[in-house]
Amino acid sequence: MTEVKVKKESTDPVDIENRIKELCQQFPQGITDQVIQNDMPHVEAQQRATAINRLLSVGQLDLLRNSNGLLYRLKDLQSASKVKGSDNQEKLVYQIIEDAGNKGIWSRDIRYKSNLPLTEINKILKNLESKKLIKAVKSVAASKKKVYMLYNLQPDRSVTGGAWYSDQDFESEFVEVLNQQCFKFLQSKAEAARDSKQSPMVQRNSSFATSHEVWKYICELGISKVDLSMEDIETILNTLIFDGKVEMTIIAAKEGTVGSVDGQMKLYRGVNPIIQPTGLVKTPCGLCPVFDDCHEGGEISPSNCVYMVEWLDF
Repeated sequence: MTEVKVKKESTDPVDIENRIKELCQQFPQGITDQVIQNDMPHVEAQQRATAINRLLSVGQLDLLRNSNGLLYRLKDLQSASKVKGSDNQEKLVYQIIEDAGNKGIWSRDIRYKSNLPLTEINKILKNLESKKLIKAVKSVAASKKKVYMLYNLQPDRSVTGGAWYSDQDFESEFVEVLNQQCFKFLQSKAEAARDSKQSPMVQRNSSFATSHEVWKYICELGISKVDLSMEDIETILNTLIFDGKVEMTIIAAKEGTVGSVDGQMKLYRGVNPIIQPTGLVKTPCGLCPVFDDCHEGGEISPSNCVYMVEWLDF
């Protein structure tokens, strides 16, 4: 009888470290200890911890924290090589800015987290900017303050204000043009449905348009200098709903249908208001496309809203 030899999986520290790095490459957002344990059930907890600690100590892994606990992520070697040679204070400031992501961080918060003097922080920030490792971005939340983020990151909408802001100024005219064009498209679709002379129910159903259809129409017009998302167009359509010019319904949709989300699709149709919109809808808040992001103490706040001040003065 031939003896069958079972190959024992390697528990060599180097092999464990290499496998951990391979897992991190498969999951760029980071892996938990549970992922490592599931992949290497034969490796004892102490061996895993030793391998992880060594990778952290040599700067090959980043240690992060989220709602589920600790995450291990492969360090960006390109960024690490750029910071290589810098002193510990510069590395600390760079790490703080990196952790802030695309929302950025103010110099005041960097000072609080690093416990370094403001003069030293300003010197480090200028040095990192000159190396093109970080960049300063003006925030719509405070015109005189800048936030710092990694050079290659695209700022979050909460920083730039999204499509509705240009150089920190709210583009009210641009929003109004989009408002008019979206309504015009829905009106033309409703008129075409009425002219079809079909049954009332068929006319009503054919007068609806998806947000994707409206988005495509606006993109083909070429009236926007920035790329608009379907979410941006739905924000405009919501202002038309508040005005009583448009109504929305939600239907079930097959998976993969263009414009559907989680098996649902939003449909919009232009309507003729029976009565004039109420005074509340005519306020700046009733027409504001960033209404959901506005709250006291936030980046967009009623207390510093110039449109509300102008409306009250009028």
